[in-house]
Amino acid sequence: MDAQTQIELEAAAFRRLRDHLAERTDVQNIDMMNLAAFCRNCLSRWYQEAANERGIEMTKEEGREAFYGMPFDEWKKLYQTEATEAQKAAFKDSHG
Repeated sequence: MDAQTQIELEAAAFRRLRDHLAERTDVQNIDMMNLAAFCRNCLSRWYQEAANERGIEMTKEEGREAFYGMPFDEWKKLYQTEATEAQKAAFKDSHG
């Protein structure tokens, strides 16, 4: 496989992951952090960092909007729930 095809496949896989996570609003970021040690915010930060490394100015909020498809505050209002004590304890145990 040539390098360009690999880049295109990786980009397609990333877009599919982004779209999947946009559809699965029932899955909270804290659950993802507890199970996989990354969440939507991590992905949006990695996106922002990749842009910045290439000389493209992008703020944290712009990176989040690019990943979430809307301003982060709007996404939180629509989909984020308060973390349960069990979720908070699991986060503390795994990221303490």
